[in-house]
Amino acid sequence: MRPGIWQVVIVIIVMAVLFGAKKVPELARALGRAKGEFKKGLAEGEKLESEAEDGKSADRRKELLEA
Repeated sequence: MRPGIWQVVIVIIVMAVLFGAKKVPELARALGRAKGEFKKGLAEGEKLESEAEDGKSADRRKELLEA
């Protein structure tokens, strides 16, 4: 479910009142950086997981060939 335009406007107004108009862009920038770091971490975790699976399957094949 996506928020409607009025809901976004209300949230921005509340943020401006609570934090001040100068802080809102800084908060948005920090949120964007955090989102980017989170996605980067997810991609890195998936890469490590796939590498670990590849290593396990290679070890398993080696064991089967030796037997």
